[in-house]
Amino acid sequence: MTDSDKILAVLKHVSLNFEKRQILQDVSLTLEAGKVLTIIGPNGAGKSTLLRVLLGLQTVDHGEVCLREGLRIGYVPQSMVIDSTLPLTVARFVALGGEGDAMHALNSLKVGHLAKAAIQSVSGGEFQRVLLARAILRKPDLLVLDEPAQGVDVMGQGELYDHISELRQQYGFGVLMVSHDLHLVMANTDQVICLNHHICCHGVPDDVSRHPEYQRLFGDMPESGLAVYTHHHDHAHDIHGNVVESKGCQHG
Repeated sequence: MTDSDKILAVLKHVSLNFEKRQILQDVSLTLEAGKVLTIIGPNGAGKSTLLRVLLGLQTVDHGEVCLREGLRIGYVPQSMVIDSTLPLTVARFVALGGEGDAMHALNSLKVGHLAKAAIQSVSGGEFQRVLLARAILRKPDLLVLDEPAQGVDVMGQGELYDHISELRQQYGFGVLMVSHDLHLVMANTDQVICLNHHICCHGVPDDVSRHPEYQRLFGDMPESGLAVYTHHHDHAHDIHGNVVESKGCQHG
């Protein structure tokens, strides 16, 4: 596979305004097969909007969005509400995600034992795995996850990220993950982008086992699937997201 064959999607200088408020400003990124890109940033930074742009649900004011022809995308939303009166099993819920073997997908996430359970009865962590199983059912080229670890404790996040890493190795898809956590990310992330309407900084995560604070809290966590992203911006933002100060830049 050549380098050009590995490219799944490219965003070039994307900008978007909504009601005279700038949501995205000159954002560029490249998504590649087999690579994990994590986007972090505070609430209201434009992360979910960026995903909507990539998914074709939101047009941009300026810039280009280029997807590889025939690109298959698996998507895990930030949240999903299912009517409590709907008679729907976990297996049926996953099968509704597209053609494929629902049981195989569930077993790959180690939740096959929940197949006959009502989807409303599973725990938060189990539901995140079920959503992930549903997303991989179509054997996507690109897996897009909008805060997949929301509502999951730190150790549970590590397990979830381990599953994502294993699936990436198995299927070879690219991963775009969004998180509001500015420091805790998937250990196998290849690149982290810190977004606050524009790209503030980017780099690779530090291994969490070398971070004294997390060693005190969680031990060495050699198999945790988590890492710390250390970053310092060369600017600050006001409450509207506007750049107001220059401070000198370093990033991990």
